[in-house]
Amino acid sequence: MTTNASYGKKLSAGTDFPVMNVTNLDDHTVELGKPRDGSDWQMIVVYRGKHCPICTKYLNNLESKRTTLLDMGVDLIAVSADSKEQLEEHIKDLDVKFSMGYGLSQDQLQQLGVYVSDPRSPEETDHPFAEPGLFVVNQEGKILAVDVANNPFCRPDIETLVNGLQFVKDPDNDYPIRGTHNS
Repeated sequence: MTTNASYGKKLSAGTDFPVMNVTNLDDHTVELGKPRDGSDWQMIVVYRGKHCPICTKYLNNLESKRTTLLDMGVDLIAVSADSKEQLEEHIKDLDVKFSMGYGLSQDQLQQLGVYVSDPRSPEETDHPFAEPGLFVVNQEGKILAVDVANNPFCRPDIETLVNGLQFVKDPDNDYPIRGTHNS
């Protein structure tokens, strides 16, 4: 069945990030959009799930910038609609130290405004899953940066993303949230 309707309303830059909780591998509840451990910003990376080798590569590459992000005050969490068991299996292929959340509900995916796909077969996965999304939330809970894609190969380049965030976080640059003009 094919439809032309988007799944949810896309989140806009400059608006409040929705209040949303996920569970991480340590069975702790994490509130998305609320930076942790002394950070003042949070980067939320929504990925497709364990079935996606492109996601695995992206997350492993993101780990190489984890320390840089933390030094800048950017907390990092990756989340998916996978079950805890699927994440436990996936973590074997990941070499990451940042927080990983699981179990995003269909309602949460809709709130995030990410694209959602159905599995091509039961071997791929057993549930509708999110296509990639990336959100950077500032200390005021506002969405500073948003990137939502409908497939796994359209994501921000990690090096460019981190360099851009370094520029934006520098108070001397007085860089505003972009994309907020209402016509």
